[in-house]
Amino acid sequence: MQVSDPGASGGKARFDDVYDEPDPRAYFRRLAPLEYEIPQRAQAAFRRAAAERDGGVVLDLCCSYGINAALLNHDLTLAELYARYTGPDVRELNGAELAERDKAFYAARRRPDAVPVLGLDVAGHALRYAREAGLLDDVFEENLEGDEPPSPRLRAAMADVGLITLTGGGSYLTRRTFAALLTWARRPLRVSAFVLRTVDYAPIAACLADYGLRTVADPSVTYPQRLFTDEREQRFAVEAVRALGADPTGRETEGRFHTVLYESFPEPG
Repeated sequence: MQVSDPGASGGKARFDDVYDEPDPRAYFRRLAPLEYEIPQRAQAAFRRAAAERDGGVVLDLCCSYGINAALLNHDLTLAELYARYTGPDVRELNGAELAERDKAFYAARRRPDAVPVLGLDVAGHALRYAREAGLLDDVFEENLEGDEPPSPRLRAAMADVGLITLTGGGSYLTRRTFAALLTWARRPLRVSAFVLRTVDYAPIAACLADYGLRTVADPSVTYPQRLFTDEREQRFAVEAVRALGADPTGRETEGRFHTVLYESFPEPG
């Protein structure tokens, strides 16, 4: 997801230049050396949450090129996606040709338990690719962190959302986005979010509680996200984790961002 506020990510490196390309090749080339892995780590949790949801569609926040949807709904691993998008077979294709090939690629690997997935992001090119490749059933190019409310189309779509997923936007989203979305929810809703340990999720959990959702997490279990880009980024992460009262030893001190899984459920009525 692109970030409009230059200070929003603190000392975390930004990759805005590869988040909104016509296709995901540059994204995978940039993140491969950093061993970006959180979508793969989230795959099992999102599949479980989708199976346990009380009907409705899935909304993936900060969805970019639809990678979470690809791993949720298809018999694929993230390693296979890295190999595909950094390999020679697709190097000479233009964006439209790649999207057309990807549509057949994903259709051949579609799981029988696939669920409809909507995508919300500010990266319009990435959204269009994900829609054209058949990964997302509908897309919304909107920034709910500003003063603008959700569009009428997004408000209508929220009425059928049964699960919200998040892997890449915890550093940039606040309770504003969640409140803007949950105001329009009309069915029992779950939230499954992998959030960096550098981020205080408590304000969002409090917002979800205002809408009847109870949030649980086990901070002793963490999930690696990626390698740090440099020592400066590592120092930022170590200091941020300590500032939030957690211990970076054995995690951030070893050279990687780590996340915690926060899951929110409707309070028993």
